[in-house]
Amino acid sequence: MFRNKTFNRRKILIVFTVILLVLSILVGRLVYLMIFCSEYYGQKAEDLHERERDIKAARGKIIDSTGTVLATNRTVCTISVIHSQLEEPEEVIRVLTKELEMEEETVRKRVEKVSSIERVKSNVDKEVGDRIRNYGLAGVKVDEDYKRYYPYGTLASRVLGFTGGDNQGIIGLEVMYEDYLKGSSGKILTLTDARGVEIENAGERRQEPVDGYNLHISLDYNIQMYCEQAAKKVMEAKSADGVSVIVMKPDNGEILAMVNVPEFDLNDPFTLIQEEEEQSETNQQDLLNQMWRNPCINDTYEPGSVFKTITTAASFEEGVVSLNDHFFCPGYKMVEDRRIHCHKRAGHGAEDFTQGIMNSCNPVFIELGLRLGVDNVYKYFEQFGLLNRTGIDLPGEASTIMHDKKNVGPVELATISFGQSFQVTPIQLATTVSSLINGGNRITPHFGVSVKDDQGNLIETLQYDVKEGIVSESTSETLRSVLEKVVSEGSGKRAYIEGFSIGGKTATSQTLPRSANKYISSFLGFAPAEDPQVLALLIINNPQGIYYGGTIAAPVVKEIFSNILPYLGIEKQAVPEKEDSAENSEENSEEN
Repeated sequence: MFRNKTFNRRKILIVFTVILLVLSILVGRLVYLMIFCSEYYGQKAEDLHERERDIKAARGKIIDSTGTVLATNRTVCTISVIHSQLEEPEEVIRVLTKELEMEEETVRKRVEKVSSIERVKSNVDKEVGDRIRNYGLAGVKVDEDYKRYYPYGTLASRVLGFTGGDNQGIIGLEVMYEDYLKGSSGKILTLTDARGVEIENAGERRQEPVDGYNLHISLDYNIQMYCEQAAKKVMEAKSADGVSVIVMKPDNGEILAMVNVPEFDLNDPFTLIQEEEEQSETNQQDLLNQMWRNPCINDTYEPGSVFKTITTAASFEEGVVSLNDHFFCPGYKMVEDRRIHCHKRAGHGAEDFTQGIMNSCNPVFIELGLRLGVDNVYKYFEQFGLLNRTGIDLPGEASTIMHDKKNVGPVELATISFGQSFQVTPIQLATTVSSLINGGNRITPHFGVSVKDDQGNLIETLQYDVKEGIVSESTSETLRSVLEKVVSEGSGKRAYIEGFSIGGKTATSQTLPRSANKYISSFLGFAPAEDPQVLALLIINNPQGIYYGGTIAAPVVKEIFSNILPYLGIEKQAVPEKEDSAENSEENSEEN
């Protein structure tokens, strides 16, 4: 009996001890949560009762070299509804349908949707947002944010690019410099009860957005306008499919203008320049993608005789030609079993090398190609940087399309030497020639110069690669000299401007398939010839009627230079007026 009582007491003691231990643990845990973790769980509870709405950061501006703002922001509104706070849903539907000019069915679906917050429409004009706010409708929120705005509409559309509904860059500089431009979004935080209804007088808590940085670029608004006007003029006169212009500084690669007409409206980038009938949604997207392409960097073409400048540089560098070398052009040259014609079928007869490049004589350059040989040709293409991308700060740059070296025979070598049977981008051609005439420094073409904040404080100076010594200074000097004669006395005479020394090269190439009889006319020029400060490449795609580069492209570059050389502070020089000669006959500007 006594043993049973003792045993029971022991059991009770154990039970009480366990209970006391459990209670101690629970109390300790409670103290830990209430005292040591109170801030953490208080924040968690607050988060559960907070509703957040984004505040877009102001995207950084894009500013040209003159200080002109090319891309900025304008204030717009986002209209949202909070289902749990709606008091007069039918009135809300009526007002939003009217003010937002939306279908009633669409508005009703969004207003009646049961969610914590439902966006009805974004990028609403501020005036419309203010009107909706003045109705004082319960459950309707009007938040101000930013929409990208381009003050000059179509200007440099494929260079600047545009942003989407989320304010992120889609093409052009907008996407390449997204990290600098975008900034960080802020938030508006409001307290709600368990039902999701905002608590009156609880106020709002704001996390302010951080604005993006401003991108300063080399593009010059005035030069871009000069070039666009000239390009539109020749496109209309020649009923061409399109015209592209690149103007750049050959010494450092800064691009002053890049034109691709027709341009599209940056403030309405989803409307086609020319509407197509009966187009499917897929077809429309393809057409938009095509409209947004930048032919200067995304497309390749057969460069034609402008490429003879590169063949010339390689030949001088390798020592396979001198200015006094003599050639004979009967109007063609036989390569294996192929008769490859000169643009002048009657031939140029006897000529030295200087006359050969002034005449843009194909047989002369075929001979240079054969003297160089395949190995040297490809060695210099690699040395000049022609077989790699330029590294321009725009998306989607295409690569040079060149023969595989092992497949190049005498005929292919002959056609390569005067710019046929392969393709390059316009920016690659302009960059390579710039590098050959600037003393031999392979530059990187670019628009970005620096990144600054709104107060003008420098955040970063943008740097680009330069490869020195791709040709010798003597080769570069000789090349500049012979290209000056092309303009002053040869096939590029229509680009001559009295008082200015201009170097350049004409070109006319045929697109594939040859049977379509479509041509590309172009001219590349630079000034001053002895110390190039500016280079321009103009390309006319499928001109109607006369299509020779020397006849229709060279005068356009002359017009551009007539405007921009004085603007850039390049003064006229006292130079002898050029005289007409046999080499200056009309046929010299009509070359392939």
